[in-house]
Amino acid sequence: MTASKRDLLALSDWDADALLSVLDRAARLKSGQDGGTPLAGKSLAMIFRKSSTRTRVSFEVGMTQLGGHAIFLSDRDSQMGRGESVHDTARVLSGYVDGIMIRTFAHEEAVEIARHSSVPVINGLTDLVHPCQILADLQTVREVLGPELRERTVAWIGDGNNMANSWINAAVRLGFSLRMACPEGYEPDGDILSRGRSEADVLLVRDPAEAVEGADVVTTDVWASMGQEEEALQRTEAFRGFVVDEALMGRAHAEAMFLHCLPAHRGEEVTSGVIDGDRSFVFQEAENRLHVQKALMVELMV
Repeated sequence: MTASKRDLLALSDWDADALLSVLDRAARLKSGQDGGTPLAGKSLAMIFRKSSTRTRVSFEVGMTQLGGHAIFLSDRDSQMGRGESVHDTARVLSGYVDGIMIRTFAHEEAVEIARHSSVPVINGLTDLVHPCQILADLQTVREVLGPELRERTVAWIGDGNNMANSWINAAVRLGFSLRMACPEGYEPDGDILSRGRSEADVLLVRDPAEAVEGADVVTTDVWASMGQEEEALQRTEAFRGFVVDEALMGRAHAEAMFLHCLPAHRGEEVTSGVIDGDRSFVFQEAENRLHVQKALMVELMV
């Protein structure tokens, strides 16, 4: 591994200046101010242990637009599905490609890939964190509400999952206020939450109305994430009262925006009236996955 290699496994890996630089580059790429094919002749290995729509398409299209090539590797398409070690996979891929993106279950697997890879590694999602999605969310917030994130209050409603953990990491690095409403027993990761409370303005409450009051951004996710389907009935009961509906949005700032990383379960964590409403920016948010990931790849692979 070279001393200069950089990875993005969690937003906490990078300081505020580095994260804002990615967001600025993403804006220039989206507007066409930055153009060309800076990744011409380069290849990205995309390891998918979890299925995906937005992650796969946005990374693959992004590499094409930047002049490079993306290689899709599911368990059916690689020896990892037959038990080849993460160590060996990382070493082999490093000899072929210029970067690795991994979307998997255990965060430790992404860490292990990065440890043994000599090329940059990007976390496309783990059960612990989802840094690329939060970067897309933050780009959307800047586009709609303006560039100064420190002035904003974000309300998270629902499960203390990888998205919640990543919002905490972002609040620590970028200085905005974060209000989280999670049912008892469904809190964010303990270590990440403890750090957020000690280093940023992060508050955990049980009442969604308290979290949303006066917020600039209201965001949520499905109640049962990929791999938790067997808990769906239990979670449906636990999350009663955590639906983002029109009444709850009415407690937020008058110009508050709604975000959701998608896919959404309409009628569960969010009503159709909210997700299809005038203050919803979920599809702009989804598009911005493309732009922030292009910015990340240029940052790491050029």
